[in-house]
Amino acid sequence: MQSDPRPDPPAAPRPPDEDPLDRLNARTEGPGSLGSAGKYAGLGFQFVGAILLFLWVGKWVDRQVGTDGPFLLLGVFGGAGAAFYSMYRSLMADQARDEAETARKRAASAKAREER
Repeated sequence: MQSDPRPDPPAAPRPPDEDPLDRLNARTEGPGSLGSAGKYAGLGFQFVGAILLFLWVGKWVDRQVGTDGPFLLLGVFGGAGAAFYSMYRSLMADQARDEAETARKRAASAKAREER
């Protein structure tokens, strides 16, 4: 088996005014879009991370105080509450953004109909 003797040509440099994250940050349309799936998967990781962090803090406080579990339980429920609140705020912000976009599109289509 021989390897290809031709090396790959170097990639063209990106224009200096182009942000490489623009394509990742661009919102895509439709319920099956991968952009929203990644965002909501990130919310799931954030949820789990908050619970684990608060669980760890509760366990640490239990060891420091010498108790057997009440701060661990408080940490788990506190982490779940904080995670739910964070998820709620994120979902409500997305909903408000979607409603504003829908209202903008309706206003633009109404303006286009008036111009005809």
